[in-house]
Amino acid sequence: MRHSREFEIAFVGLKPGVHVFEYRVDDQFFQQYGPQEFNQCSAKLTLSLDKKNGFMQLKFDVDGQVASGCDRCGNPLVFQLWEEFHLLVKLVEDPAAMNEQEEDPDVFYISRGESHLHVQDWIYEFVQLSIPAQKMCKPEEYGGAKCNLEALALLKKMEEEARQSTGNPAWKGLDQFKNLEE
Repeated sequence: MRHSREFEIAFVGLKPGVHVFEYRVDDQFFQQYGPQEFNQCSAKLTLSLDKKNGFMQLKFDVDGQVASGCDRCGNPLVFQLWEEFHLLVKLVEDPAAMNEQEEDPDVFYISRGESHLHVQDWIYEFVQLSIPAQKMCKPEEYGGAKCNLEALALLKKMEEEARQSTGNPAWKGLDQFKNLEE
């Protein structure tokens, strides 16, 4: 993955303490990661980097919005992004081995000889994690003017057909064992 210099932080030259960085990401940012399940992204990420001796505490604040389709009816919806993520970056001699062994996803190791922190992939990941896993119309909007009524009718028809079917053939014959006495 190609790293943009815009998303590199030269932490070696920073004094100990808190430093704040702001990033704006849109659909163009996500193009290098391939097709996404959303579009019209307009997000602002504020990164607070607290530099300490031998490690850094990072806090990512994600704010903005994206558009995506409803999982139920397919109509376009706009979702607010509002999330906070914490990451601990430690400076060590053998970061590859340490990252392999580390079980906590909020801890990351880099080499003591490293001079730049690459935050682009973390920004990508944190925006993705800010999007709801289940994207659906609000309960009060379900079946309303914004919903795709054709899609909802098709779902209802498929649900009725599934109820009327004779069942899963994999379970055929197992009913004889249902009421066996021991």
